[in-house]
Amino acid sequence: MLTRAGILIIDFGSQYVQLIARRIRESKVHSVVFPPDITISKIRDLAPRGIIFSGGPSSVYDKGAPSVDPAILGLGIPVLGICYGMQLIGRILGGKVIRSGKREYGRTLVHFNTKSPLFAGVPADGVTWMSHCDKVERLPAGFSSIAKSDNTGNAAFFDSARKIAGVQFHPEVVHTEKGDKILNNFIFGVCKCEKTWTVKSFIAGKLEDIRKEVGDKKVILGLSGGVDSTVAAVLLNKAIGNKLHCIFVDNGLLRKNERERVRRLFTENIKLNLTVAAAEKQFLSALKGVVSPERKRKIIGKVFIDVFEENARKIRDVEYLAQGTLYPDVIESKSFFGGPSKTIKSHHNVGGLPKKMGLKLVEPLRDLFKDEVRAVGRELGIPEEMINRQPFPGPGLAIRVIGDIRKDYLDILREIDWIIIDVAKKYGIYSKTWQMFGVLLPVKSVGVMGDTRTYENTAVIRAVTSVDGMTADWARIPYDVLGELSNTIINQVKGVNRVVYDISSKPPSTIEWE
Repeated sequence: MLTRAGILIIDFGSQYVQLIARRIRESKVHSVVFPPDITISKIRDLAPRGIIFSGGPSSVYDKGAPSVDPAILGLGIPVLGICYGMQLIGRILGGKVIRSGKREYGRTLVHFNTKSPLFAGVPADGVTWMSHCDKVERLPAGFSSIAKSDNTGNAAFFDSARKIAGVQFHPEVVHTEKGDKILNNFIFGVCKCEKTWTVKSFIAGKLEDIRKEVGDKKVILGLSGGVDSTVAAVLLNKAIGNKLHCIFVDNGLLRKNERERVRRLFTENIKLNLTVAAAEKQFLSALKGVVSPERKRKIIGKVFIDVFEENARKIRDVEYLAQGTLYPDVIESKSFFGGPSKTIKSHHNVGGLPKKMGLKLVEPLRDLFKDEVRAVGRELGIPEEMINRQPFPGPGLAIRVIGDIRKDYLDILREIDWIIIDVAKKYGIYSKTWQMFGVLLPVKSVGVMGDTRTYENTAVIRAVTSVDGMTADWARIPYDVLGELSNTIINQVKGVNRVVYDISSKPPSTIEWE
């Protein structure tokens, strides 16, 4: 529930909307996100200290462009519009928004009026991150320009009487210099928020929400053994105890020794109700001959549902399904609150099961990024070894074996993956990278081992650095370490005679290969 000290964010389809929420939470202020159709009565119930209008891909003058009840701007609550949000404020209050003769994308120099409370303590000139092709040509009555760029004299505006501001750039992204300072000026200087949101307060609030929603009903959770489902399971266990039942599906697409590791962790250490479903044959049979990445994901999702449902039926009187869904899963799978963003790839953990099984859905981590989930896990006392595990995709190794999925290929990749993680931990690289893993290319090339000609597969090493998985850069692994990885893989893994290193960033590439 949003406290009086919080910030309400209204989402107009921006990919950065949860990043805004995250930046605010990093400042220890509570934030929540709502769609544009939020009502005045709902806002009054939430009683936020401030409101932020997010960016979005539309133009405010487009037919059907998202908007809000204009009365929101008359509630006496400070408002900050970002990009599209600024343009929407300008249009609603009588200003003029036009298509700019020069589009601004990427890093843009902006000149700030540092006497404005929004830019207090910010250098007079700074680089910002722009992403727009429209601009506010004429300001609404009562507003003054407080920033300008080469493209517009109204790169930001402010109405000091109503405490309504707008910025054409994105202060929430790291590319904007002093963007955190600008947001904090709004949060604390304009809205007068207090630092009341912490990991402890999130957990306390979430436990209360879960108990209130679930009551004494049973909940089942698809446990993968990764950070997300583990934290979700421990959080739910803390809230409802033995009413939680976990199901671990061994799909044959997991890392080496993963099944036994999960069984031991959750029956001996954390001690949850755990069912292990062995289903390798079902998954591999369904995937035979399939090479399309999207088809792989769809098939894995369908078989997972079938196996999960079969085992869930054995648990009587279940009313809720819990999932460890995070926001990056949601934004890559579908548009948030009906926004227009395109599907990049399907995630089998964000849909299908509740409707098919007639269950209500509980997703306690849905609004968090990975690093926030890890912080929650630490606070819950989960072992550091588990908290620091790197993300592992729901479809498992199926999307790291390019082309047809064969058991012998999976076994080869398991050994490659084991070596990569082992060497990464040995040199302290594992904890410094967001993900580091292997990909098997069924692309054969000629090699020589001893006096024998070989014709075998190619292994790819993929290592990236990131904060939240939304963007990523390839990791600069020392040559000596890459050399050791290559030598070890080729010498120890039968079926591989060539190793390459992926130096692609996200975007334009994705972290996973499929």
